[in-house]
Amino acid sequence: MKDVFVHPEGLCEATEVGDGTRIWAFAHVLPGARIGRSCNICDHVFIEGGVIIGDRVTVKCGVQLWTGVTIEDDVFIGPNATFTNDSFPRSRQWPDEYEKTRVCAGASIGANATLLPGITVGTRAMVGAGSVITSSVPPNAIVVGNPARIIGYVDTRRASISKASTEQPLGASPTRVCGVSLHRLPLVNDLRGDLSFGEFQRTVPFGIKRYFMVYNVSTAEVRGEHAHRTCHQFLIAAHGRVSVVVEDGTEREEFLLDRPDLGLHLPPMVWGIQYNYSTDAVLLVFASEYYDPADYIRDYDAWFAEVSG
Repeated sequence: MKDVFVHPEGLCEATEVGDGTRIWAFAHVLPGARIGRSCNICDHVFIEGGVIIGDRVTVKCGVQLWTGVTIEDDVFIGPNATFTNDSFPRSRQWPDEYEKTRVCAGASIGANATLLPGITVGTRAMVGAGSVITSSVPPNAIVVGNPARIIGYVDTRRASISKASTEQPLGASPTRVCGVSLHRLPLVNDLRGDLSFGEFQRTVPFGIKRYFMVYNVSTAEVRGEHAHRTCHQFLIAAHGRVSVVVEDGTEREEFLLDRPDLGLHLPPMVWGIQYNYSTDAVLLVFASEYYDPADYIRDYDAWFAEVSG
């Protein structure tokens, strides 16, 4: 190992440690662990055999990484974060294979967070301090609490939709995300009740082959998390409210749909997420194509590589 610093009070028994890595006092790395380049392994860290750590990873004091844990490049792990690898541990009883936990590139784990085994923390996601992660975290999501739930997405501009709906003229307004447009739909106020309407290929900027409605969604649940290759979609909160995050690979913006006279047009190859549903939310979606599973891109990293390439 070249250019690897191990503090005199630290113990590194692993042979695969990358250049520029620093292992500090009272840290212990067992044989069979793999640590990449330019990592910072702080005091009182324990790394078991079979753990894989990428490049430029920071592991703060008091963290234990057990067999089955993989940490990708540029991850930050805060002090005393707790990883696990056995859902039903018993003393002196060992599973045939430990459950796999992966923290993807660029993610951050806050201090004192606890990660149950078998989960994935997505690319550039952020886990709040003290959170308990019981299920996988999507890419770019910010999660907090016990059990952790999504409260937002990193580097996302939140548009003031309700204000915009009363100020912008009827029709479409561009957003920061390429091809995505916000539509103020006609609204007729009447003593007998309000009416909002649209016309396909006019108000809605494409022909319709399909519609669906999403409702009875728990506030903690997330929908969408995919892009379409050819299908256009037009989203309206017919009742209640729902937050929509859209991304083109460069810009990411969040919209609160909370009125039936607001529509959001998502063209092909835009990543879309819906979350933070109110308990009474009904999301109405018009689609330009019939349902086709092959039209979906459900892996964020694969989609990002395609739109960025």
